[in-house]
Amino acid sequence: MSAGALLRRVAAVRTPDGAVLHAVVDGSDDAPVTLVLAHGWTLAQAAWDDVAELVTPRVAAGELRLIRYDQRGHGRSTWRSPTSPGHASEVAELAIDQLGADLGELIDQLAPTGPVVLAGHSMGGMTIMCLAAARAELFGERVRGVALVSTSAGDLAPAGKTAAERLQLKLTPGVVTVAISAARTLERMRRLLPPTNPRHQKLVRELLYGADATDEMVIAGAEIMHASTVRAFAAFYPALGRHDKRRHLTALRNVPVEILVGDSDQLTPQRHSRQLAEALPDAALHVAERTGHMLPQERAQLVAEAIERLLVAATAGRAAA
Repeated sequence: MSAGALLRRVAAVRTPDGAVLHAVVDGSDDAPVTLVLAHGWTLAQAAWDDVAELVTPRVAAGELRLIRYDQRGHGRSTWRSPTSPGHASEVAELAIDQLGADLGELIDQLAPTGPVVLAGHSMGGMTIMCLAAARAELFGERVRGVALVSTSAGDLAPAGKTAAERLQLKLTPGVVTVAISAARTLERMRRLLPPTNPRHQKLVRELLYGADATDEMVIAGAEIMHASTVRAFAAFYPALGRHDKRRHLTALRNVPVEILVGDSDQLTPQRHSRQLAEALPDAALHVAERTGHMLPQERAQLVAEAIERLLVAATAGRAAA
C-alpha cells in the first residue's frame, strides 16, 4: 500500500492553558500499538520524516498507529492563549515540564487506550523524561517503551570552566531579551542568509551533523530550523539550561528503553547518553559513528530498528497480559 493510501487525519490537541498542538495521525485507531514521535528544539514534526517512512509499512499493514506532532511554539502549534494567566511572562516561566504536560494531554486525547511507545529527539527526549517524572503511573501500563535519541537528563548549562562558557553564562539573559525585542530585525537577517546559501549550510553542518551526513540531509534540516521563529529559540533556550531530571528517571525503569547518540554530537555529547544509561541500567545504549546531533536524519535506519524492538516488546507484553 502506498503512503497516499494510508488512513490519515490531522488533529488539534488543546492544552489547559489554551495552546493548540498540531498533530498528524496515521493508521487505524484500533491498531495494536501507538507510536508517538516528539521532536527537538527549533525543529518540527518533519524532523522525524525519514524514520516515519521506515515504519510506514507497519502502519499500512494495520499493525501500528503513528502520531507526529509539533511541540508548542514550533511548526503549526501555538503558544498558550493570550487570555491565560501568565501569558505575558511565558518566556521567563517556560520549562520543559510544560512540554511533558503537553505530551500527556496528547496521549490522553489521541491515544486514550492501548499500549504506547514514545520516541523523543533532543528536547523531545527531555519532554518524555518530564512526563515520566510527573505521571509515573503511565509508564509500564500505558507507555510500554521509550527511545531517547540525542538527548540529556540535565547539566546542559555551561559550567563556566572556560572563557567561552563564562561569557555564555554572562550573556544568556541578555541574549534572550534582545532576541525577543529585536525579533523582526533578526527575522530579516535570517532571510538574507537562507538555507540555500552555502554559508548557512556550512554553519548547520558544522554544528549539527556528522562526517557522513549528505548535503540533502543538511539542507532538509536547515529548512526545518529556518522555518522556526526567533521566539521559539529565545523562549526555550533558558528552559533547556534549567532542565534537570537526573534524579527523576525512576518511572523509565519500568519499560524497555533504547538510548541513541552520535559520537560527534556537539549539542548533547555522549556523556549525556552515558549518564542516562547509568541511571537506567537495563537500557540499551547505541553510539553511532561519524554521526552528529541529527540522528533521526543521519541514521534513520538505526533509530527505526530501535523503535521496532520497542514496538515488538510492547505488543508482546500486551499479548501476555
